[in-house]
Amino acid sequence: MRIVIAEDNALLREGLVLLLTGDGHEVVAVADTGPEIVPALLAHRPDVAVLDVRLPPGFRDEGLRAAIEARKALPDLPVLVLSQYVEETYATELLAGGAQGIGYLLKDRVSRVEEFLDALQRVAAGGTALDPEVVSQLMTRRSPLQALTPREREVLALMAQGHDNATIAATLVITERSVSKHIGSIFLKLDLPPSDSGHRRVLAVLAYLNA
Repeated sequence: MRIVIAEDNALLREGLVLLLTGDGHEVVAVADTGPEIVPALLAHRPDVAVLDVRLPPGFRDEGLRAAIEARKALPDLPVLVLSQYVEETYATELLAGGAQGIGYLLKDRVSRVEEFLDALQRVAAGGTALDPEVVSQLMTRRSPLQALTPREREVLALMAQGHDNATIAATLVITERSVSKHIGSIFLKLDLPPSDSGHRRVLAVLAYLNA
């Protein structure tokens, strides 16, 4: 994959370059300030962008703003956003434009190489990858989700992270048939229309969480 990276921490930035090139990807551009991001994305049109939320000059939401602006010009651009902390406002704003090809991970997740690379692949393929901590905060602030049973909340959290039925079943040590039943119950309780398995299902759940 061709990748653009925006990260002001030189150590992490170089670490990402080494990690991704070592995995067979091509880093076509790197940026360490907010204003550099959109021009780099428009010039290179990468397969996926990996962007820090807070970048110079303001260290506020430069990476997020760049991601939103870039996706207006390149609607199909997959973006994986990295953040030091769970920032619900940023996560919600990013998802507001549509969850297809969107990821939001805490930087600690990068050190878990296999998890990070798996999330990057899912996002590049048009899927979703939300950090479990982000999902947890989004869920606890939405009171209608209180209607779900503890198991249904576990299933919903794993769905929102982008996992398929087989992975959810293996994670929770239950059958795929049980997972399907839980998902049906979740959609019923949240008044969401039935959807196909996989990506469309996750989009529906994320749309609800973002409502």
